[in-house]
Amino acid sequence: MKFIIIGKNIDVTAGLKEAVENKLGKLERYFTPDTEVHVTLSVQRERQKIEVTIPVKGGIIRSEEECNDMYVSIDLVEEIIERQLRKYKTKLIAKHQEGGNFKQEFFDKEEPSEDDGEIKIVRTKKFGFKPMYPEDACVQMELLGHDFFVFRNAETDEVNVVYRRKNGTFGLIEPEC
Repeated sequence: MKFIIIGKNIDVTAGLKEAVENKLGKLERYFTPDTEVHVTLSVQRERQKIEVTIPVKGGIIRSEEECNDMYVSIDLVEEIIERQLRKYKTKLIAKHQEGGNFKQEFFDKEEPSEDDGEIKIVRTKKFGFKPMYPEDACVQMELLGHDFFVFRNAETDEVNVVYRRKNGTFGLIEPEC
């Protein structure tokens, strides 16, 4: 695996780099050697945050974790990614898809899981799209008490999603043409 480690508001010391490579290096057994792992370490208001993104065929595996201690954040993010990999493996096998960046041993090895890993849709909702501006969609989301809201953008006439971020700000998802 190839690690691309950057720091925001923090110097990436040799110790931090080694900790990231050692901890996330445990995931090497799942991936091909040319797989890139993008790691961003940042400090914001005494919170130590790590973001890990691993591009794989057909999507990405991503996790972020923040804590008072960067080394604890690194440990937590590794556990989350391993859990995501177990779920992703089940999905790939169920859909008979090719793994791309994954080693064959990843599929061959049987691992115990705390849940069956199967994705189950338990509710379906249908509703009409009303053209609105992203700011109006945020207000509507607030009124409904939801964490996201799907709407038709009045400016672009495309389906967009606004969502609440962990820090209380809002995000906008737009389709890429």
